[in-house]
Amino acid sequence: MKNLLIILFLCTLQGLLPAKAQETSPHESVLITNNTGQTQVNANEKGELVVNVSPEDLRAIKNQGHVRYSDLGAKGDGKSDDMDAIAATHALANQEGLPVKADDGYTYYISGKLRTAVIQTDTDFGKAEFIIDDTNVEDRTKHVFLVSSTLRSFDLQGVTSLKRNQDKIEADLPGSCLVTVTDANVRRYIRYGPNQNDGSPQTDIFIVDKDGKVDADAPIIWDFDQITEITALPMDEKQLSVTGGRFMTIANQDESKYTYYSRGIAIRRSNVLLDGLEHRVTGEGEQGAPYGGFLNFRDCAYVTVRNTVLTGHKTYRTIGSAGVPVSMGSYDISLSRSLNVSFEHCSQTNDINDRTYWGIMGSNFCKNLILDHCTFSRFDAHMGVANATVRHSTLGHMGINAIGTGTFLVENSTLNGRTLINLRSDYGSTWEGEFIIRDCVFIPAGGRTTSASLIGGSNSGQHDFGYTTYMPERIVIENLHIKDSNHPEDYQGPAIFGNFNPEMTDDTYVEKYPHVRPKEVILKNVTTESGEELRLSDNPYPFRNVEVRKE
Repeated sequence: MKNLLIILFLCTLQGLLPAKAQETSPHESVLITNNTGQTQVNANEKGELVVNVSPEDLRAIKNQGHVRYSDLGAKGDGKSDDMDAIAATHALANQEGLPVKADDGYTYYISGKLRTAVIQTDTDFGKAEFIIDDTNVEDRTKHVFLVSSTLRSFDLQGVTSLKRNQDKIEADLPGSCLVTVTDANVRRYIRYGPNQNDGSPQTDIFIVDKDGKVDADAPIIWDFDQITEITALPMDEKQLSVTGGRFMTIANQDESKYTYYSRGIAIRRSNVLLDGLEHRVTGEGEQGAPYGGFLNFRDCAYVTVRNTVLTGHKTYRTIGSAGVPVSMGSYDISLSRSLNVSFEHCSQTNDINDRTYWGIMGSNFCKNLILDHCTFSRFDAHMGVANATVRHSTLGHMGINAIGTGTFLVENSTLNGRTLINLRSDYGSTWEGEFIIRDCVFIPAGGRTTSASLIGGSNSGQHDFGYTTYMPERIVIENLHIKDSNHPEDYQGPAIFGNFNPEMTDDTYVEKYPHVRPKEVILKNVTTESGEELRLSDNPYPFRNVEVRKE
C-alpha cells in the first residue's frame, strides 16, 4: 500500500505584478492511496483530494503507459464537474512518472470550485474540449492548470550586491538556475497617468550556470547596492510538453474593476513546449472583470508556444488610481519574470484590428521575448523587456507598445498600430539600446485617417520614473513601406518621431528629469504610398541634435 502526500505550490498573479512567494493551499494537496476496493476520488473536510487507486487499476494504468482522465472517474459529458478527477489524474501521473492523455471526444466541464491540477509530466489534451465556467468562482486568483517543476527555489546565500552586466556571481549552485533578486529600498517603474502608482521594488531575473556564470544573452540590467531578497530556482533540463486541447472560457460577469481572473494555464517551470492549444471566450456581457492571462508565465525560461490559437478579451472600463475613467487591460497572454519565451505560428480568434477587444498580450520584467509567424493584436512590455523580436508577423490595432533595454528587432512584419513602435508614456517612453526595423509594412492606424509617425511616445521631463529615461540611441530602418494614403488634408508626410513634448519648443524649457534623445537614425529605402517624404517630427526641436542619415 502506498500512502503519499504530494504538496504542491501554486503561485498567484494579481494583475500583472509578480508575487514574492509561493503559497501552499489544501486545494492543491492530494493524498493518494493504493488500497484494495474501488478506485475513487473524494475531497476531505480540508478541501484536499483523497484518491484511492486499486492495485488492479494501477497495474492496468502502468501497462497502458499513461493516465487518462476517465481512469480517475472523469465523465466528459460537458455537464458533470470533472475538475477533481482531472486534478487527481495529474497527481497520480506525477507520482508514477506517467504522461497524461485526455479522452478524445470528451468534453470536460470545469466549475468554479477551488481546485488546481498540477502538471509535472507530459500532457496531451488531444482533441478533447474543456469548458471553464467563470460565472461562479470560489477564488479567481487560482489557476485551473499549473505547469510546475519538482525542483524548488532556495535562498541564495553570500550574494550581497550586484552590478549591471556583471558576468559571474559567487555562489554554490546545483546546476543552471533562474536567479531572482530584489532591492525593496529602490523603486522603479513609477507609473505616470490615469493608472499612476508609486512603482515597484527594483527587480531582476537572470540565468546562471552551475559555476555562477551569467548568461550574457539575458544580462543583469540594474546595479544592486543592497539586496533584500535573492533566490535561485533550478532549471529542468528535460523538456515538458503540453499539447492539444480545445478550451472555452465562459466569461465572468463581475463588476468591472481591477479584480483580475487567473483561470487558465500557469507556467512556472523552465524548458516547456506548449503546442496546438486553442482558447476561446464566450459569454462576455455588459460588464466583467479583466483577465490576467489564460496562458500565464512567471519564473520560467526557455518556453515555446507553438501552433496555438488564443482570444482577445472584451475591453471594460473602470475608474483608475488617478480618479478618472480608464480602459482595463485584459489578457490572454501574460508574462512576468520570464526569459527566452517564444511564440511561433500563433494567432487569435478575433479581428486583430477590432478595438472593442484589448490587446492580447502583456508582460513585465522579461527578457528575450519573440513573436515569430504570429498574428496578434499587439506586443506589449509594461515594466520593461530586455531584448525583443517580432518577425514574420502581423500586429493589429494596438501594435507594438514597449519600454526596455537592449535590441528590439522588427523584421518581415506588418504593423497596424497608430505608430510603428510606441514607447509607453506611462513608464517614460524609455528604451536604452537600439531599434532595428527592416523589410516591414506599416499601415498607420490600421488604414484609418491619420497623420503617420514611426516612433511614438511622450515625456514631459517633469516626472521621476525611478530611472533615467532614454530613447533608442540608434534606430535603423531599412526597406519600410508606409501605407499612408488615408491621411488628413494638411498632411505633411510621415514623421520619424511623434510629438514627445509639445511644450519643449526652445531652450527656455527645462526638463527636471531629462529624456535622453537618440544619437542617430539610419534610413534605407523608406517609401510612402502618399508620395510624401519622411520628416523629423511635428515638433523637431527636441530632436535637433539627432543625426538622420539616408543610405
